[in-house]
Amino acid sequence: MAASIAPECNEIKEKYDTCFLKWYSEKYLRGNTSSNECEELFKKYRTCLNKVLKDKGIESMLEDARKSNKENDAEYLKPT
Repeated sequence: MAASIAPECNEIKEKYDTCFLKWYSEKYLRGNTSSNECEELFKKYRTCLNKVLKDKGIESMLEDARKSNKENDAEYLKPT
């Protein structure tokens, strides 16, 4: 598994990756898609990552990029 882009989040990312891979191989691929047992780990990882991005001043750059791409997102995400 790859390391997080934020080294301080590596431990929680590793736990999430392990959980996800187990769920994916043992449940999802066998048709059991109803559970979301790794969601809490993902939320913790996302929280850690968002804090690091904010501390480094990257969060505002991401928000600006998202705002400037709304038209592209709407085009690519519309139903076909």
